[in-house]
Amino acid sequence: MQGLPLLNNWQNFYMIMGTAAATLTGLMFVATTLLAGLDTHTETANAGISAYNTPTVVQFCAVLLLAGILSAPWQTFSTISLLLNLLGVSMVIYLIIVLRRMWRMPHYQSTLEDWLWYIALPLIASILLIAAAMMLQNNSNPSLALYLIGSAMLLLLIVGIRNAWDNVTFLALKRSHTHPENKAKEKRRSGSKNSENRAPQ
Repeated sequence: MQGLPLLNNWQNFYMIMGTAAATLTGLMFVATTLLAGLDTHTETANAGISAYNTPTVVQFCAVLLLAGILSAPWQTFSTISLLLNLLGVSMVIYLIIVLRRMWRMPHYQSTLEDWLWYIALPLIASILLIAAAMMLQNNSNPSLALYLIGSAMLLLLIVGIRNAWDNVTFLALKRSHTHPENKAKEKRRSGSKNSENRAPQ
């Protein structure tokens, strides 16, 4: 019963996090439509979605799931601890899969910035969830555990926002380069350069 007052104190925070995560998840579906019309191989596009777009959606969904779990009327912390452990371990396993996908990404070499935002920071959030789950299971410091969970949710949300912006700007720039009008301009420019080179001196 001691957990109920503590959880009630965080309800506004969970509502804000859940609403933001749900909204951003919907925007990611819209942003993915930027892939339409891109002049790229299907294999490369699928690999990019699996390595960069999908993990961002998963992070938003994790925040939404956490907000839903912690907003439920639990009587004890034991069930919350079990669910947090399952979610934290599942996220670590998924990050290993994402790491392999990024490593095998065709026609693109992931940078240090990519490894930091797509692997390292989400891994820290997962570790925070697992640590909070252990603290709740032992009932050692529930108040601190809830702060760890809140930090993990905020970290996942910030990382997701940054990664969503990174994906959208990358796709928008790539789309602008593959637009038919831009292609025609490039052909005209290359044609004029070739005619200048062929002109008699």
